[in-house]
Amino acid sequence: MAGQGKRYRASLDAFDRQTEYPLGESMSIVKGLATAKFDETVEMAVYLSVDPKHSDQVVRGTCMLPHGTGKKVRVLVFARGDQAEAASEAGADFVGDEDLAAKIEGGWLDFDVVIATPDMMKVVGKLGRVLGPRGLMPNPKTGTVTDGVGKAVEDSKGGKISFRTDKTGNLHVPIGKASFEATQLEENAMAFLTRVQQLKPSGAKGRYIEAVTVCTTMSPGVRVDAADVRARLR
Repeated sequence: MAGQGKRYRASLDAFDRQTEYPLGESMSIVKGLATAKFDETVEMAVYLSVDPKHSDQVVRGTCMLPHGTGKKVRVLVFARGDQAEAASEAGADFVGDEDLAAKIEGGWLDFDVVIATPDMMKVVGKLGRVLGPRGLMPNPKTGTVTDGVGKAVEDSKGGKISFRTDKTGNLHVPIGKASFEATQLEENAMAFLTRVQQLKPSGAKGRYIEAVTVCTTMSPGVRVDAADVRARLR
């Protein structure tokens, strides 16, 4: 912990925490802050001028990152017959029906994404209290309840991320790894921000994207120039 604290304090001296940096520069800075012995995840937080208390202002969606997340995604699929075969061929890590549901009810959670065919939702629905709080419950809006399980598996493995505003109007997503080139992180970030802009609720007032920060798993946050982001999204 002492070493970690020393690294963290050193990172605070590496940039001005009050300055808002252009998007590309912020990616270079955050890469330089990644000093852990593992490949840290680069995360982006976006504060939106929405009121999530109103259902029509909840921002929720998915986005394909052009360079992926850099993370090995473990995909579980609830399907039977031809759909189960298609899921396996697409690279799903776990495929099944009631057998998987029983394992999950028993406490097993060694997966990152859950996909289900519509006919399997009677089985999956019973797992809501386990999967829901962890953001793993399949949903048609995010493409995880589908008859096209093969493509859904490929998308999840290939860099598809899901996001939803929290109670304070923030979005938090991974946009890559510290080992990525700064330009790759910037392109991933722009793909995400462009998708967020496309999902702007009609009831959102004033400046939609209020603030943006990026950080790594172990680093402090670096402020991104939100005005620069908004200009690039016009």
